[in-house]
Amino acid sequence: MQEQNASSGEFLCAHDDVVERVTSYLPADEILYDLAELFKVFGDSTRIKILYILFESEMCVGDIAQLLKLTQTAVSHQLRVLKNNKLVKFRREGKVVFYSLADDHVRSIIGQGMEHIGE
Repeated sequence: MQEQNASSGEFLCAHDDVVERVTSYLPADEILYDLAELFKVFGDSTRIKILYILFESEMCVGDIAQLLKLTQTAVSHQLRVLKNNKLVKFRREGKVVFYSLADDHVRSIIGQGMEHIGE
């Protein structure tokens, strides 16, 4: 255990064994950066609303725009962000593109968030 002077900006107390153990479990900085970027996507209420809509049904941009009272351009932009972050997927049917949740992880992430804020 190390103790150093706090006024010099050094560590007041360091338990080397604990620090070493925790360091061995800490993911690489690149992975933590990617995780932080993913959570930023959830920081927009419009994107959260889109995800909730897609919980219920696969939908096209026009229908989502109508539900949210937004322009198709605004919805397309948000869907692009969600797609780039692998939260939604799409399929074409002629000229119409339908969006849906990428997988059940998306539902779990939102569900756990709702559970957390409900506590």
